[in-house]
Amino acid sequence: MDIVLSGIRPTGQLHLGNYFGALKNFTKMQHEARCFFFIADYHALTTHPDPTMLHDNIRNVLSEYLAAGVDPNVATLYIQSDVPQVTELSLLLSMHAYLGELERTASFKDKARKQPNNVNAGLLCYPVLMAADILLHRANKVPVGKDQGQHLELTRVFARRFNTIYGVDFFPESQAYNFGEELVKIPGLDGSGKMGKSEGNCVYLVDSDEVIRKKVMKAVTDSGPTEPNSPISEPIQNIFTIMESVSAPSTLQYFKDKYASCEIRYGDLKKQLAEDIIASISPIRERIAEIQSNEKYLHEVVCDGAAKARQSADETLRQVREIMGIKHF
Repeated sequence: MDIVLSGIRPTGQLHLGNYFGALKNFTKMQHEARCFFFIADYHALTTHPDPTMLHDNIRNVLSEYLAAGVDPNVATLYIQSDVPQVTELSLLLSMHAYLGELERTASFKDKARKQPNNVNAGLLCYPVLMAADILLHRANKVPVGKDQGQHLELTRVFARRFNTIYGVDFFPESQAYNFGEELVKIPGLDGSGKMGKSEGNCVYLVDSDEVIRKKVMKAVTDSGPTEPNSPISEPIQNIFTIMESVSAPSTLQYFKDKYASCEIRYGDLKKQLAEDIIASISPIRERIAEIQSNEKYLHEVVCDGAAKARQSADETLRQVREIMGIKHF
C-alpha cells in the first residue's frame, strides 16, 4: 500500500483552491492509501509568526481539515510539534546535507531577499526538516506544488545519500503525486494566476455569505466579447473554471452560450457564481464552527493522531539509529 504524506503551514484559513485542489482528493485518498496529514507548525516558525496567533491558526486549519472530510479514524492527522522524533531525524539527516546545496535552493534565496533581517538557520535547513517529515514515515508519495518540487528532489537526494553511505536500501525516493487528471487548480478572482493567500484573491471556507458575494462581485472581468464565438479571455475563463467546481453543468453551459452569442451580462454571471459558491461551502463552514467549539473532540483528534504518528516515527528512528551505529549500552 502506498504511504502518502502531506503537510500544511498554519498561516491562515483554507480557501477554495485548497479545498478543490487537494482536500477533496485527500478525503478519497485516505481510503486508498496509508495517509499522514500534518500541520507544519515548526516550518511556520521560520518566519517568526506572532506566538499569540500560532495556536489559533493551528486550531483553524485542524478544524477545516476535519470539516472538509479528513477522517481521523482512517488517516493519521497530527500536529508536527507533537511528534518530536521529526527533529531528531532532521538532525541526523543534516549530517549529510551540505551547505552549498541548501544555499542554492530557490525558496531560501527568495526568502533571504524578502526577509534580509531574518535569514535564520531554520530557513536554511527548511529542506532538511521537510525531508525528515517525509522520511519519518518512509512516504513514497507526496502531493506537492511546483514551489516545493526542489525540496522534494532534495529529499530524494538525502534518502539516496543515506542509503549509499550506509550500504542499505532503507529510505524510499519519494515521488511527487499530483492526483493525475483529478487535480483541480482553482484560479483567483484577480483575473490571472491561482488562488492564494499572498495574492489576496481568495474565497475562504469560513467567509460569510455577504463576504463571498462582495468578493465575487469585485472579480476581474473584461469589456465583453465583441463578436460571436470570440475567444474567451483569461479573466472570464477563470470564472468559468471556478464554476466548473461549484455550479451545475447546465448553469456553466448557459453562461458559456451567452458569452458565445455576445449576450452575457457579467453582473448576472457573478451573482450566480457567488450563490453557487455559498451553496457549495456553507455546509463546510457550519461544520467548521461546530468542530471549533468542541474542545474535547479536537483534543482527542490531536492526541490520537500524535500517538499513531509517534508509533510510526519510533520504528523509523530505531532503525536509523541502528544503521548509523547509535546504540544503547
